[in-house]
Parts: sequence; structure tokens; C-alpha cells
Amino acid sequence: MSAYDPNNPFAKILRGEFPCYKVYEDGHTLAFLDIMPRCAGHTLVIPKAPARNILDIAPEDFAHVARTAQRLHAPR
Repeated sequence: MSAYDPNNPFAKILRGEFPCYKVYEDGHTLAFLDIMPRCAGHTLVIPKAPARNILDIAPEDFAHVARTAQRLHAPR
């Protein structure tokens, strides 16, 4: 299995090296609009902790991602 690549596009977004339109940010997650959305408002939620994929993420970090996704999806 390959190691985490600190130069992947999401890591660069987290470091501010790639631009993004932030929707939400806290100490554990970042949510931003997709640059190639399949529908208007398509938002990505990623952990700030390094993870190669959803199977590699620590359970507590995954819980933060899930809570952020729910928060953003909640009807207003």
C-alpha cells in the first residue's frame, strides 16, 4: 500500500497552496466547493488529519467529517 502523499491536491488546499471556496472550517475539517461539480453547490468535506482514503482515516477524524457533513446538509 502506498504512503500518504503530502503533495496531493487536498493537502495543498489545506496548506493554502491551492485556492478553494471555503464553505466551512473548524479545527478538524474543511468543507469547500468542488471545482468540477456534478450539481450546483456540490461540497467536499475533508479531514485536516492526513489520510489516503476513507479506510485510512482515524475513527475520531472520520466522526468529525461525518458531523460536519451532517451540519452542512441540515435544512435551514
